[in-house]
Amino acid sequence: MIELLLVAIGIFGFALVSQRFAMSSVTAPMVFTAFGLAVGPDGLDWFHLDLTGEEVAILVEATLVLVLFTDAIRIDLRVLRSEAWLPGRLLGIGLPLTFALGAAAAVLVFPDLTWPEAALLAAVLAPTDAALGQAVVSDRRLPVRLRQGLNVESGLNDGIVVPVVTVCLALAAADAGGLDVWGPFVSRQIGFGLLIGIGSGLLGGLALHRRALGGHIEGVFRQLATLAIAASAYAGAEALDGNGFIAAFTAGLAFGLVAREQCHGIQDFTEDEGQLFTAVTFTLFGAVFAGSALADLDWKTLTYAVLSLTAVRILPVVVALWRTGTLVETRLFAGWFGPRGLASILFALLVLDELDSPRAESIFLTATTTILISIYAHGATAHLWSARLARRLEHAPAGQPELAPAPEMPTRWKGPDRPR
Repeated sequence: MIELLLVAIGIFGFALVSQRFAMSSVTAPMVFTAFGLAVGPDGLDWFHLDLTGEEVAILVEATLVLVLFTDAIRIDLRVLRSEAWLPGRLLGIGLPLTFALGAAAAVLVFPDLTWPEAALLAAVLAPTDAALGQAVVSDRRLPVRLRQGLNVESGLNDGIVVPVVTVCLALAAADAGGLDVWGPFVSRQIGFGLLIGIGSGLLGGLALHRRALGGHIEGVFRQLATLAIAASAYAGAEALDGNGFIAAFTAGLAFGLVAREQCHGIQDFTEDEGQLFTAVTFTLFGAVFAGSALADLDWKTLTYAVLSLTAVRILPVVVALWRTGTLVETRLFAGWFGPRGLASILFALLVLDELDSPRAESIFLTATTTILISIYAHGATAHLWSARLARRLEHAPAGQPELAPAPEMPTRWKGPDRPR
């Protein structure tokens, strides 16, 4: 119970000074991670939770389901078709190259990893989290096109990476002798995940939309019903031995297609719940994950973490934006602001739980170290570089691709100017 008290005190204390931090270089994930480190076993030793315990697992699964579903519904695929050039390049070219380069780097830095394990590490660290660079996606000094490109990328890449993590985890488990028939397992995981997710999103979305139009649903229950669709997609897929996270993401995409008018209320509702889950997760990350990572840190782990956040991310983005007419600084900016955060934390914990291999600890440690560096490096540089790039683009020619008008979609966190 002391852990719940500490989390509550941390959230309340941050709330009292949150406006001071709102537009500074100190982000909420930085504060909550530091708070977790301070009260955890490697600090004051007040916070004790088993890393693989049921409490952590429940929080991890609930947070990832909420993030995947809400990230999917806030991306309007119809609008995206007309403005897909930047996120399309980042996801279609940059993401596969990041995965391939990350796997190759893992084999070079960690010779004891098998290729499936190296690919698994790369997949865990492939998705980005705009919440860690919230000053970027919410800074209106930057062009909408650039902000929305990074926003859409972070909203879709975690869901796209889920099946990749599933396949790599199955291959790594089979290679370690823990899964004999990985092919049928992967087929069930992805197949049932897609089937249940699409079905839940379409049927639930259509039913909710029609009843809402008829005035049969009271306001708050419209939001609760939407969350029930996410939960039912996850639980239904898991009951059939499918992947519940794939189901939650595809349910969000399908729901957004057939019930777009119902998405606006749920976005505001889930933003608050998402912020709560995020605060708790980063506190846990600092108290339970990060302390042990710092204690066991070695040069190989640090080397890969730095590579993952620099060359492994930046080079693929530069290649993806080649010959687009964008400024070189814009390409470097987009490459740097690919922070690793919530999704990578949750994927890393899945590896620790499900991979029966002596290298699982190494994968988890490396992912944790990378995320820890990312929290502070990306959070501290977001405002400074955003301001610099905004000044640079003020003097750019009118036809500069970054400055072209673009539709603005909701972000996971609207920033301090969010209307209430």
